[in-house]
Amino acid sequence: MNGEVTAQQAKKIISMLTDGGAIDNVNAPLALRLIPLAEELEDLELVERLLEHAEKVSEDELESGWVEFEQLKIVDSQQEKFVELAAKSEKINGAEALAAAVLHHIGLMCLSQENYDDCRVFITRSMRIREQLSDNAGLVYSLAVLEACDKRQDNLDSALVHGTRKLELLTNSDDGEGLMEALSDLAHTQASLGTFDAAIDLYTQSLELSNDLEDVSGQFVARWGLADICEIQSDYQGAMIHLSDCLHSFIAFGLQPPVQIRERLEALTNLENPESN
Repeated sequence: MNGEVTAQQAKKIISMLTDGGAIDNVNAPLALRLIPLAEELEDLELVERLLEHAEKVSEDELESGWVEFEQLKIVDSQQEKFVELAAKSEKINGAEALAAAVLHHIGLMCLSQENYDDCRVFITRSMRIREQLSDNAGLVYSLAVLEACDKRQDNLDSALVHGTRKLELLTNSDDGEGLMEALSDLAHTQASLGTFDAAIDLYTQSLELSNDLEDVSGQFVARWGLADICEIQSDYQGAMIHLSDCLHSFIAFGLQPPVQIRERLEALTNLENPESN
């Protein structure tokens, strides 16, 4: 689950809204919002029922467009189908958010296929719409995709630009987890460019925020990155300290630490004490 709704709570919500004839009072937007809960519960029959209901009660072209978008995603349709929906959505009055969402999804499909040029085209089109809507949350998602494209092609200067803008948007938001991740993403780019002081500062900010949020995954990413920089600078003791702190964080939360932490600590120990091999 997403950390906000437990499986038991999701079942209760779904049952309350869909059991018996209750679903007749559910409109199309609500039915679509219930689908992710049904998917997390792995209730495929309910997913189909909600989709069919949403299609039946859709009141206009816009609602029908959102239903079609969900249908295409669920059946894993070909990219051409999404392109057709995007084109249709751009002609519907008030459907800007739908068009942006569909274009963004196409961009993600291109990214998964390593078709980076087309990915940028669709994500950029989605961004233009989101800028017109002042949809900062959507812009963050768009910038994250562009940043990922740049990093995969080692276009680090462009990744730095997109990562910096993403960080600026999140700094003015209430998304603490997103800000934590953006700081580490940008730190990684700075480290890849060899600007280690800037990378250390960003990783440290991310680590402090992950501590405040008690987010052990965020702590892992930041400390791992700091350990990388220490190793590059031949500060093996510093790297071991960061990795040891990371190990203890998992233990403190009652979680199994990733095996890579112990393996890397062992390798650093052997590097510091070669006679022990």
